[in-house]
Amino acid sequence: MRFSRFYLPTLKEDPAEAEVISHRLMLRAGMIRKLAAGIYSYLPLGLKAVQNVERIVRAEMDRAGAQELLLPGVQPAELWQESGRWERYGRELLRLKDRHGREFCLGPTHEEVITDLVRHEVRSYRQLPLNLYQVQTKFRDEIRPRFGLMRGREFVMKDAYSFDADDPGAEASYAAMRDAYSRIFRRCGLDFRAVEADSGAIGGSFSHEFVVLASSGEDAVATCTACDYAANIEKAERAGACGTEPESAGAAAVPALAEVETPGCRSIEDVCAFFGIEPVAALKSMVYESDRGLVLAVVTGDRQVSETKLKARLGVPWVQLAEAEAIRAACGAGSGFLGPVDTPLAVIADRGVPVQGPAVCGANRDGRHLRDVLCGRDFSPSVVADIVEVHAGDACPRCGGELRIVRGIEVGHIFKLGTKYSEAMGATFQDRDGEERPLVMGCYGIGIGRTVAAAIEQNHDDDGIIMPWAIAPFKVAVLCLDEKHDEVRAFSERLYEELRRRGIDVLLDDRAERPGIKFKDADLIGAPLRLTVGRKGYGRGIFEARDRRTRETIELPVDDFTPLWQFVERMRADDQGLPPL
Repeated sequence: MRFSRFYLPTLKEDPAEAEVISHRLMLRAGMIRKLAAGIYSYLPLGLKAVQNVERIVRAEMDRAGAQELLLPGVQPAELWQESGRWERYGRELLRLKDRHGREFCLGPTHEEVITDLVRHEVRSYRQLPLNLYQVQTKFRDEIRPRFGLMRGREFVMKDAYSFDADDPGAEASYAAMRDAYSRIFRRCGLDFRAVEADSGAIGGSFSHEFVVLASSGEDAVATCTACDYAANIEKAERAGACGTEPESAGAAAVPALAEVETPGCRSIEDVCAFFGIEPVAALKSMVYESDRGLVLAVVTGDRQVSETKLKARLGVPWVQLAEAEAIRAACGAGSGFLGPVDTPLAVIADRGVPVQGPAVCGANRDGRHLRDVLCGRDFSPSVVADIVEVHAGDACPRCGGELRIVRGIEVGHIFKLGTKYSEAMGATFQDRDGEERPLVMGCYGIGIGRTVAAAIEQNHDDDGIIMPWAIAPFKVAVLCLDEKHDEVRAFSERLYEELRRRGIDVLLDDRAERPGIKFKDADLIGAPLRLTVGRKGYGRGIFEARDRRTRETIELPVDDFTPLWQFVERMRADDQGLPPL
């Protein structure tokens, strides 16, 4: 493509609306433009990157035995009511009515639609296993869309759904998709991790997120320095001396608890300063509500409650911090002065609480705390479980190695759904014995545009994007620095045509612009290889090749393209870390 004819409206300055690096650079590089909050138009450069990701996704999905189809984006309410998600999904589900008053939604995901399709077509175990996927636009009405394509309302997604006759078959389908996803993100040239994660509104028994590592990522991920364990911070576990039953060993040596007046000490920091203790020696008590009522969660003061773990341990679909009025009505005191001693609420304590030793906690009276409190002697939790987020330095639950916390961007998520949707919607098949059984399902999603944005978050510098070779809209930018010089222009054209003949996406900058502008635009859009043809170099029989990532620049002969093809192949292989495709 010739730059002079390509719709590529680059920007010199950072747009005021841009919040993260990928958003800023995608706007500046002319890849996207905002239409409304969380809704973007893909311009030609951005669409080419998206299509490159789609090609890789399709190739690996087909290789894994999945078959592509396309489902409607507008979905009838009846299907969502069958699955029970019409109300439970929440306000992210954009509901609408047609002219006849019938209710529909814009699909944020397609579990109901695919289950409805398959339940009418699959009758026998002989038709299984089955894996169907699509690449399609989704809509989720995010309360705070931000960060460009990182958290938009309308987005392009690849979603796949597997159907099996039994759990071993479903496990095999899940493993095949996990392997396919790993190949996809490796081919995209990304540094990523597959991490254990919560299933959220999709549901199911187990899931993994695929997270691209980037310092700007929204997600915190715990990874082990000694093994391959990795999990979302909300779900990550820790090993260590944490019992499952309250311990009162040595209680006789600890003085009886005493109530102390502590006016104004509402925070852990205030309490620790008042008593001269470390946060680990204070107990933090918080009241959560769910569809089962109120519960008091107790953790040591140096930890944060993981609402994901708390929800899972309580076996409820949601939890949230209770309102101040409900807390006072139940406990007789306000937040900051709550504690597990003589509380009317059921107490769920983290595993670190029983082994902590004497601690300070709220007295359930405003302006007062208790000291020398022992779990097992002064209070007994209803449940003791792992309900906190891990810290860097905690022990890995698998090997005992040290955990570290890194930032990342979720680009894919795979779920073991089991029979959640098939049972609710009557999707059954006849097994070998002629008995009706529910299909065992899995679902697998990749954010296509989000993958492009994540790649930019992970690959950039002060000059712009450093796009991985496989997903770069243009692999090569040919810069003709003197379009008025007949020989320079002719050689630039020849170089351009040779690259095109070899099937390489190339952008020829044939504009009547200063060299500096051409250099800046080439760096901004992130073409992995820049070829520069100038009058002085051509007069010496050479042109320049520059690796965008390493900034390595070499001179190549104008009369022999063999060194160029070797340089191109080396760049491609190095960038993806893979042998030739």
